[in-house]
Amino acid sequence: MLTWTTAGESHGPSLVAIVQGVPAGIALTSADIQQALTQRRQGYGRGARQAFERDQLRILSGLRHGVSLGSPIAVEIANSEWPKWEAVMSADPVDAQLLKKDAGTGDEREIARNKRLTKPRPGHADLAGMLKYGHQDARNVLERASARETAARVALGAIATQILRQVAGIELVSQVIRIGTVCAGPNRALPTPSDNEALNSSPVRNLDKALAQRLMAEIDATKRAGDTLGGEVEVLAYNVPVGLGSHVSAQRRLDARLAGALMSIQSVKGVQIGDAYQQAASLGSSAQDEIIGLANGHIERASNHAGGIEGGISNGSVLRVSAALKPISTVPRALRSVDLANGAAATALHQRSDTCAVVPAAVIAQAEVAMVLADALLEKTGGDSLLEAKRNLAGYLEDVAERTNW
Repeated sequence: MLTWTTAGESHGPSLVAIVQGVPAGIALTSADIQQALTQRRQGYGRGARQAFERDQLRILSGLRHGVSLGSPIAVEIANSEWPKWEAVMSADPVDAQLLKKDAGTGDEREIARNKRLTKPRPGHADLAGMLKYGHQDARNVLERASARETAARVALGAIATQILRQVAGIELVSQVIRIGTVCAGPNRALPTPSDNEALNSSPVRNLDKALAQRLMAEIDATKRAGDTLGGEVEVLAYNVPVGLGSHVSAQRRLDARLAGALMSIQSVKGVQIGDAYQQAASLGSSAQDEIIGLANGHIERASNHAGGIEGGISNGSVLRVSAALKPISTVPRALRSVDLANGAAATALHQRSDTCAVVPAAVIAQAEVAMVLADALLEKTGGDSLLEAKRNLAGYLEDVAERTNW
């Protein structure tokens, strides 16, 4: 089984990701992780911050000469902007004078980044986090709640992707299916892993060129209006074997684990497995995926409304899950708030913002799905090494083939 965690603040020196349970023998390099980090930074609607903040990757442990050792893998993603924030975000106490500068008129004024933030921004963790943890400064909350943290998750997802590929031949792909009011239809074509390069090259991560133009026009119009947009992303996993997850306890259900992982992404407010919302309006006789054939481990179905999961267990069909994101909370205009320093009505801090972060959210969602599936796969196969995990999976699949060879 895999366990993982991330640490670090948005404007701190670096983000750190640690994963335990990676079998020995997995081929993995810095380039694999860097490629995923690069994709996270791209996408139509991104703001200026992506242009000057760089992900400076360093693998600290767990690999030797491009192969996993079986020990914890630790990854650092350094913040290229750290020198500007070294005094503000210092772990140790700093001289108060470092948080001030001479404005040139004989008086001292705090520069904006040094000021205590007491006016929580609607839509963020600011208010609830300040009250929960007793903070007087919202920066103590927002630095960790920031979506910048997802860079560490994408790094972990790159590691999980290699586990899935090398142990079981599982391949993932993701696409954007909605931005604002513009969306792909229910009968949209589903991309396959062979489409990954084309999707990575698409400004809005969608292969339908006509739809892509409409999605970009929606972003452009919203940017001109000084607002932000949400949307929906979809992740598909191919070659997922039957039997990942379990029905025996709530915590082991694959659909529950996927939903929890995707809901943990900043701005995600809803998760759908398969055609969940369509099924909610369907009759039971038409909502099920009828089994029309069994042959040597291959289970053929008339449809895949369930998104590859039944009873909390993967059923051998393509796994399909989507996540809905609210518009970015950091809008380019001041919103009403209160000042927690004195209770007075106020306007919250507003600053530069992406117009739309749905495109990178697809990459982040794919990483989360990869981590959950890799955990469920190793839960099923066990094994301290790649060869052992592959051998265990092969033995299980041979048994499945015998039981379904009619």
